[in-house]
Amino acid sequence: MSVCTFFGHRDCPSSIKPNLKQALIHLIDAQSVDTFYVGNHGAFDAMVRSTLAELMQDYPHIRCAVVLAYLPTKKLAYPFPSLLPDGIEAAPKRFAISYRNKWMLKQSHFVVTYITHDWGGAAQFASLAKKQKKTVLNLTK
Repeated sequence: MSVCTFFGHRDCPSSIKPNLKQALIHLIDAQSVDTFYVGNHGAFDAMVRSTLAELMQDYPHIRCAVVLAYLPTKKLAYPFPSLLPDGIEAAPKRFAISYRNKWMLKQSHFVVTYITHDWGGAAQFASLAKKQKKTVLNLTK
């Protein structure tokens, strides 16, 4: 079982969706990735969720989960289950996204990113993934 997660800027153009889909198909077919963890903040995460939902039609064996940073206050409408990382309830709210991202990175073998500049949380976690010798695919290249 191989696991993939995602880090990207809050804003991203819809034009990257074909590259995202191609990268995901490659990970499933060539790298045997069968589990995907995705966040729930911003356009990149939304694009990943919708693309994975589409791919589940052709690849019914893959598993996907939305990894939350906060306890939900309303009913969530995602195409697959959501989960909270163990211990996140003890993290201060301002560090919850970072805690969630570290948890996702720890679980993963592969990381797909959409990084256009070297500051901010997405860039920080993409850099951390490289330092941890994860296989990182940046959709901007």
